[in-house]
Amino acid sequence: MVINIGPQHPSTHGVLRLEVVTDGEIVVDVVPHIGYLHRCFEKHVESVPFNQGLPYVDRMDYLASMNSEHAFAMGVERMLGIQDRIPRRVEYIRVLVAELNRIASHFVAIGTYGLDIGAFTPFLWVMRDREHILRLLEWVCGARMLYNYIWIGGLFYDLPVGFEERCASFSNYLMPKLDDLENLLLQNQIFIDRTASIGVLPLSTAINYGITGPMLRASGLKFDLRKVDGYSVYPELDFDVPIGEGKMGKTGDCWDRTWVRMQECRESLRIIDQCLQKLTGEHKRTRDFDPRELVPKKIRPKAQDFYVRAENPKGELGFFFRTDGKSDVPVRCKSRGPSFVNLSILPELSRGVMISDMVAIVGSLDLVLGEVDR
Repeated sequence: MVINIGPQHPSTHGVLRLEVVTDGEIVVDVVPHIGYLHRCFEKHVESVPFNQGLPYVDRMDYLASMNSEHAFAMGVERMLGIQDRIPRRVEYIRVLVAELNRIASHFVAIGTYGLDIGAFTPFLWVMRDREHILRLLEWVCGARMLYNYIWIGGLFYDLPVGFEERCASFSNYLMPKLDDLENLLLQNQIFIDRTASIGVLPLSTAINYGITGPMLRASGLKFDLRKVDGYSVYPELDFDVPIGEGKMGKTGDCWDRTWVRMQECRESLRIIDQCLQKLTGEHKRTRDFDPRELVPKKIRPKAQDFYVRAENPKGELGFFFRTDGKSDVPVRCKSRGPSFVNLSILPELSRGVMISDMVAIVGSLDLVLGEVDR
């Protein structure tokens, strides 16, 4: 029998349609169908100057807009050769807001995943705490989700007065809440039974499929571009890279993927605390600080092919640029969205499982369809 799940089904997390071939309750094959959203990101960016392309970046993974902006801006700055001139305060602010956004993205992943398999209360908890982050980011730039805050060469504005203190207060508030969330959801026996040893992704298979981010690390490989590539000020910060250990089942299962995201929230808080120390100490605000000082009026990189990548909450976000050296509009812009690549593993993980387990597997992928059908 062929069963269609989606594109409006809650557990498909957006406009994803799954064509599921079944034999009774057993999944024989899954064919993911995309193409309902039509973001048209790449063609939009190829029709406007580089600086006007940034708002379109926000709309790919709309749960992690700051992280996506950071990658795009960093790539153009490297093409222009101004990456070493970016003020340190700007870099620390970029990392600060990106890590806040990483926690907010992981909260949606963890909360909706619990919802997918029957746990309602954790969703309410993470939405409550995510709201604090969204209000902080809205205070910074005026937008709730689509920020356009990180600009090529700098920032839209400096942090508002009092932001550092309020952010530090939030960090102190959130750490014990993460303990509560882990005890309620990840240590819950029902959740363990539904996710442990389900959707096991062997490390070799993950590498062959190009899987990145928490899904790859859950399979046991310490691969984080913040460590591997050492971009921005990440080399100056102390944080760990959590990996799956098969604590409740097998390494690389659905439980491990959720656990890795939970631990990454803790590491992001460590990074945020270190950034706040720098922003209130060595790189504190001054009257003459201008976050737009290096923002170029015209962006015309020399003719080249260039690829930049960064560690987004869902994995490696990459941008390929082709420029002709004459125009401030890219000849070609190609995006490598981690959700698109991570979705490709779904048929491999779903063959031979129960239909209910397939829903648990889809939720563990943490997909945002904005960067799948981009």
